Amino acid sequence: MKKYIWASLAGGCAGIVTGLFGAGGGMILVPLLRCLTETEEEAVFPTSVSVILPICLTSLCIRGDVPWKEALPYLPGSFLGGWLAGRIGHKIPVVWLRRSFGIFILWGGIRYLW
Repeated sequence: MKKYIWASLAGGCAGIVTGLFGAGGGMILVPLLRCLTETEEEAVFPTSVSVILPICLTSLCIRGDVPWKEALPYLPGSFLGGWLAGRIGHKIPVVWLRRSFGIFILWGGIRYLW
């Protein structure tokens, strides 16, 4: 029971961040999955991705103001990128995924400070 409470807390935090900022739930969810749950390190990234999809869909449905005209040009590339990452992601050592994830978090944080 305790693991479900921690997992729900992690998912809730990711949902709040994604709902407020339109992105970033994975930046919250990945570290929380490692700290609060017993999720194996190899499963943290795929678990995060599978949790973020319903969060994004929920936020999208609640907001209801989808700018499809502006979003449409990005969809083919995002589908291709997601497919490619899904195909090769499990072949990348977890340590390199963590490092690159950390670099992206730092880069994004620094970029948004100015």
